Amino acid sequence: MAAFAMYLPLLLVDYGENDWLSPVVLIIGGGIGFLVVWALTRHTRRVAHEQAAELIEVARREAAVAAEELKQKAEAEIQEKRAEANREFDRREIEADARLREIRAHEESLALLDYQLEQRQERLNRENAAVRQARDALRALSKSVRKRLEGVSQMDADEIRRALREEVMLECQDELRALKRETLEKSEQELQNSARRILVAAMQRIASKPNNDLTSTLVPLPSEEMKGRIIGREGRNIKAFEAATGVTVLIDESPQMVLLSSFDPMRREVARVALDALVKDGRIHPATIEEFVKRAQEEIELTTTQAGEEAVAQLNINGLHHEIVKLLGRLKFRFSYNQNVLDHSVETAYLASMLASEVGLDPNLAKRAGLLHDIGKAVSSEFEGSHAHVGAEFIKRYGETPIVVNAVAAHHEEVKPETVYAGLVILADTISAVRPGARAESMAVYAKRLERLEKLALMLPGVQQAFAIQAGREIRVVVSPQTVTDDGARDLAKELRAKIEAELQYPSSIKITVIREQRFTETAT
Repeated sequence: MAAFAMYLPLLLVDYGENDWLSPVVLIIGGGIGFLVVWALTRHTRRVAHEQAAELIEVARREAAVAAEELKQKAEAEIQEKRAEANREFDRREIEADARLREIRAHEESLALLDYQLEQRQERLNRENAAVRQARDALRALSKSVRKRLEGVSQMDADEIRRALREEVMLECQDELRALKRETLEKSEQELQNSARRILVAAMQRIASKPNNDLTSTLVPLPSEEMKGRIIGREGRNIKAFEAATGVTVLIDESPQMVLLSSFDPMRREVARVALDALVKDGRIHPATIEEFVKRAQEEIELTTTQAGEEAVAQLNINGLHHEIVKLLGRLKFRFSYNQNVLDHSVETAYLASMLASEVGLDPNLAKRAGLLHDIGKAVSSEFEGSHAHVGAEFIKRYGETPIVVNAVAAHHEEVKPETVYAGLVILADTISAVRPGARAESMAVYAKRLERLEKLALMLPGVQQAFAIQAGREIRVVVSPQTVTDDGARDLAKELRAKIEAELQYPSSIKITVIREQRFTETAT
């Protein structure tokens, strides 16, 4: 445009003689200038649009980066809060277990105080009855003395001598009967005190480690990436592992750990050992899984044999067959109410040995029977029958004496005890099972057992209320006096005992108290 403006006067000068050309030149120049301006404007707008698009794209990328950073930061905060929540939950669960143990301890102490108060009340009642009886006897004696004095005044010497002789004979007979009764009662009391002293001494001499709750098996992992390798493509690794071990592998959001679930503790231990070895090796695929599971089974077999040998060596028992020792070691991975069966067997052996020593029997024979009494729990399910019967047949096959075989078969009184050693094993087994801290159960199982106990009582006709007390070791049942008679209350207690024994799983024993009470209230105005 500037160049056109410079040359425009020259054009006008050159065509000055032709005045009609001047407007034409101006129009042409204006058109050319317009075209040039329009082209420059369009170019400028296109450049501006391109720059704006570039700026928008840069801003979009920066926004995406910032959003990704915020997302990662939020996820990290969520993971941290989740871990903190899990820790808080674990802490509160531990506190709840501790409080439950304290409550159980208080309940046991209250039960002991209640029992002592009942004993003291019974003793006071007996003493009051004896005082009333003595008072009545004195009154009767006073009356008889007056009558005798009245009769003596009318008797001669021979009659008096004859009457005295008869009276002395009667008095001696009464004294002899009283002396005999006192001697028998004293002997029975001494036997009870002696038995109590022996039991207390044996329980005080045994020192066992406290029991630990066992609910599942956790396997730690080095990283979260290992979970994907355990699962494998389309889940083939985890399927192969579950098929080889017979356990269920649970993989959840818990950081760096997996859960192994199975009712068989032996399978669970084999799975734990195999998974630990696979994680350390790093090669996880179906072929290596089968290889490591086989190695783990061999390792567990060796561990069980060593555990059996250690138990036998600890008790200093000789002459046990190798198969019995091997099967005994399998009890290391068995639990009864969360009490380790091998530890329970060793403890029972110690208690039986101490009790045998106190009563003058062979402690080694009692120790042998106590150690083997639960060996049937390690026998496979191919053998039919209770664990006491199966265990007795197994040790009989490998040359154990009839005394030990009968003690094992009779320790749950399914078979009649033939020797005193069977009674010692029954007693030692009971002490080891019911001592404080021997067996434990989760809070949920404990609550369900109490609820089931009360429901069994409420199902009976005539029952109004039922209360499970003393940590489920006693149930008190209140019946309607209009519906249930005294004899019916006695029969109801027996019926409830039969239902509890048939339908409920419980440690130790349960005391049943049926209360039938009728009250009459009047108000005088």
